[in-house]
Amino acid sequence: MRIALGIEYNGHGLYGWQSQAHLPTVQSHLENALSIIADHPIKLTCAGRTDANVHATNQVVHFDTDAKRIERAWIQGTNTHLPENISVLWAKEVNHEFHARYSATSRRYRYIIYNILSRPALLAHRVTWQYDDLNIATMQTAANYLLGEKDFSSFRSAECESRTPMRNVSEITIFRQHPFIIVEIEANAFLHHMVRNIMGVLIRIGRGFEEPEWMQEVLDARDRREAADTAPASGLYLIKVGYPERFALPQQPARHQLCHASML
Repeated sequence: MRIALGIEYNGHGLYGWQSQAHLPTVQSHLENALSIIADHPIKLTCAGRTDANVHATNQVVHFDTDAKRIERAWIQGTNTHLPENISVLWAKEVNHEFHARYSATSRRYRYIIYNILSRPALLAHRVTWQYDDLNIATMQTAANYLLGEKDFSSFRSAECESRTPMRNVSEITIFRQHPFIIVEIEANAFLHHMVRNIMGVLIRIGRGFEEPEWMQEVLDARDRREAADTAPASGLYLIKVGYPERFALPQQPARHQLCHASML
């Protein structure tokens, strides 16, 4: 049988999603815990690999198993073997047509900026601090240049393994809930470091160092060297993965519908 899971994690101190020898990652922790519950080795596939120190409120994964367990066992049983910064939210048996990565139609990320003079203490490693007052109107104007299917070569890392730089961004929304600025971006898929590289450009524009039209210039250059520095990972959250309705996956828990950073 095939089981789909919804996962949340605080990525601080983790070396991203993908398993790495002798390093703590989300995948390695989850596979070890699930293998105990299933009583056989488990191999996971995720909707989208996240980088070191990036968070998720509803990462989606799947695995195949012959072990017969109730859904509650896959949730609570697995959680007893996970570190406190990783948790299984839901579990559902799905047919083998479902694939966490290839069945996904969209991914949505949230980037949270703590925009105030003093650095955060309680929210350290959960937001990105920017003490300069950011102009969200100019940031939104710049962000709109990215809507639609575009070549995002200027926003992909040198380590990106994607066969094509083409991505279709369906939405970018920027709003303020003092002292937070929240940026939400949804696309069919993302390149390696794409969101953080976009945020680097948006923050520079928001600080007044560049005009909004610079975003179009960077996009047209198709050259990573023409963009800004990569924004920190600490403010980035994978918050939603879209799938066709026929799979009837559980909805996100209500607490993750909140956009206020202190509630994440």
